[in-house]
This record gives sequence, C-alpha cells and structure tokens, in this order.
Amino acid sequence: MSDPHNSTKDEEPSKLKTMVGVLSLSTVGLLIATIVLATNQGSTDSSPAIAPTPAETAPTPVDAVPTPVDVAPTPVDAVPTPVPEKLVDPTTEPAEEATDPTPAVTEPCPVYGPLPEEFSFLELKSESSFYDVEDNVCAGSKLALANKLCADLGVQPQAGANVTKGYVGNMDMGAIVPNTKPYFQSSMCPVNVHWHLGSEHYSVGEFDENGAGPHGNQPRPDWANRDLAETEIRDGFRCHHYDATDAKFTAPYDWKHCVGMEVGETYEVHWPHSSAGACGTVNQYQSPFYDGVFCNLDMATFSTLGAQDIASNVGVHGQVFTIVNDESYFYSDMIRGMVTDGEMGSDVTYYTGSTTGTSRDNEMCSSYAPITWQVDRKCHMISASSFDKMCYDMKMQRDDMSDDLHAHGSRELVHHDYTANNQDHSPFDRKRKMADQPCPVVEPPVVEPTEEAPDAGIAEPEESAFLELKSE
Repeated sequence: MSDPHNSTKDEEPSKLKTMVGVLSLSTVGLLIATIVLATNQGSTDSSPAIAPTPAETAPTPVDAVPTPVDVAPTPVDAVPTPVPEKLVDPTTEPAEEATDPTPAVTEPCPVYGPLPEEFSFLELKSESSFYDVEDNVCAGSKLALANKLCADLGVQPQAGANVTKGYVGNMDMGAIVPNTKPYFQSSMCPVNVHWHLGSEHYSVGEFDENGAGPHGNQPRPDWANRDLAETEIRDGFRCHHYDATDAKFTAPYDWKHCVGMEVGETYEVHWPHSSAGACGTVNQYQSPFYDGVFCNLDMATFSTLGAQDIASNVGVHGQVFTIVNDESYFYSDMIRGMVTDGEMGSDVTYYTGSTTGTSRDNEMCSSYAPITWQVDRKCHMISASSFDKMCYDMKMQRDDMSDDLHAHGSRELVHHDYTANNQDHSPFDRKRKMADQPCPVVEPPVVEPTEEAPDAGIAEPEESAFLELKSE
C-alpha cells in the first residue's frame, strides 16, 4: 500500500511542469501576435483601406433587443492560447474592394457659370441698405427752365458748337468767360455721364461731314438744317477712324450693360459737373443729370446768380470716341470724367454754351445757359468693354441711371449767331487758374505721328472689375 503523502509530492512537480509549458506557449503566441500586428500595420500604411461590408456596419434596430448569453467566467489560472493571425505578404496587391451595386445618393454639386465677378455685386445692390431710393436727396431737384425761341433769349449762348481750332462764334459775351480750370479745382464734381449718337460738336478733320461709320454720316449743315434721314434718333457727325476692312471696327461685341450700342460707331460722351452737386456722397451721380446739377441749389438761390456765377460753377466735359472691339484700347474709369492721358484730353476748346439734346435746334434754344464747356477737339478710339464697364458702374449708383445706358440723339450744330465768341483754344493744363478776361489764343505745338508711335498718347488699359482685360 503506497504512502498518500509521497503520492502528493510526486504530483506537484508534474503540475509545475504543465504550468511552465502553458506559460511558454503563451509567451511564444504573444510574440507571434506582436510580429503579425506590426506587419499588418506596415501593410495598411501603403495599401488603401478596405471599407467594411454592409453587414459589419449595419446599425442594430432599436426594436431588436439582444438575447442575453450566459458566458462562463474564465478561471484565473487558465491562460488562453492565442491564435496567430494570417500573415499578409506586403509585396502582393490588396484584394479589390467589393462594391455595392446600389449607387450612393449624394447632393448635386452647385454649378457656377463663367459670369464675371461684377455680376454678383449687382445682385447684392438690391439687398443693401445704401441703395434705398427714398434716401436719394437729389431726386426731383431739377429746376424747370423751358426752351424758348432762340431769337428771344438774348445773351444765352448755345451748344454744341464748332470747336475747330481758331473758330469764334458771333454772339458777343462781353466779360463772361468759360471756366478754364480743371473742374475739381472749382469744387465741381461729375454728377452724371451720358452720350449721344455721333458728335454734337464739330471739329474739322476729327469729327465732321467727312467721317465714316457703319451707317454713314451726316452732311455739313447748310444753315440751318441737317438731313435727319427720317431716323428715330437724330445723329451727329462721325470720326475718321472707321475702316470696314479692319475687324476691330466690325467684330460684334457681347454687350452686358450698355443698351443699343454698336462697334465702329461714333459717340460723344458728356460728363456734367456742378459745385451744387452731392459731391463725394452716394447721391453724386444722378439721372436725369439736372437732378445732380441742382441737388443743393433751389430756384430762389439760382435766381440771384449772375451769368458768370453759373459759368464758373456748372460745366460739361465733352469727348468723342469711335468704339472698337480691341482690348488694347480698354480704359476702366470712364464714369469719372474726360480721359486725360497723353494726347487724350490735351487739345481742348473752352467756351460758354448750354445744355444740348434733340429738343433744341436753331429755332428753339435751351434756357440752361451760360454754362462752361470743355471739349476735346480730337476723336479717340476706345474699346467697347470700356463703355460696358462704364454702364456697369452706372448701374451700381444709388440713383437709377437706366435712362442713360443708351445713346441719346444729337442736337444739330449750333448756328454762328447763337455760338459764343469767347472760345479759348489753349492747351489743357491742370495748373491753369481762372482768367478774369478771355485768354489769348495760344497755338499748341503740332506733334506729327511717327511709325514708332502712330497712336501716341492712347491710354493704356487699367486695372478694373473686368480684370481679365488688364493684361491686354
């Protein structure tokens, strides 16, 4: 019969050997698992992630309550043997991801057309508190002065006149002289911009009966009537630039803002200025221009002003252009006033005249006189985009300027007898001061064009809302 104590002693080493074996296997398993995880991590860094299958990601329904499962507790002494994961060869291509045959439903991406940046600003205007028409303090400020028979007006000179160098009208103005200073030096600001089909003024060799355009020209008046050609809009004279064989005078332009304009045509642009305007405010530009001219001037005050007071404080810039479809003639700031750069705005006639338009002729004259006119005697080419940019700027004003987005008709050339005799043909100089008496006629030096500079003085394009035109 064996000894029970000896039997127990013999079993203890056997149990120890078993536990040592289990621990050794566990250590080896953990080491293998560590290597596998490290290998998998390196593989996932260079391989695309594989999306879980719908079965793995499907959420558990709210109504489904999982059935409890009795899980037997693992004994403390029991060490589970780890199961090594399948090793992945990093040199092999990953298996293609299984795709769901049902396409995912996504929101469509917004599509933005190639509209220029300025269109978004026009949309914002209707939402802005700055553009409430009820806040336009100049609305309705026009002083009503009716047209009268020219013969009954007395000394009230008319416009547009002949501005050819050396020309002098027949109406004796006495001591009344035009304002020959740059308008800003007289606290005057532009209050409007508009233009006329053809030129209302006349300059021999620049805009006269020998010019040309897409629809011909007007003959020189045989005092006192032009051939109006049964057109709805009375047109004026044309410049000499037009060439039907040159594409820049004939290629259509896609107008976005101006109305009824045409490449190749001649237009005379007017910028009325006034010291009684709402200068430097959001109400500065007005349509009709009379609202801007008389914004801060009532009839009672106006009645106390003398002729020289009016001529010194109300004036117009006039400049004539032929429109071309060529961005090398782009200028971005036409709304501000006469373009003065190089040759542009350097050869100017100053005289006193009146407002213009088709309601006046050589029988019915304007009572808005005498006002100063500063007219560029030269005709210049300007790009269609320059006009379109100006029309865009007009749309951005507080006042509704839509009535001036198209060309107006032209007044017939003013007769000698209704044209002032105080023309000043001196070269334009921003440093000039107001003269007490009419200045002597000074002949500017004649600069002939050369092959190296056939268009000397043409303004270079400037940065504008039409940014893509800047480089051209």
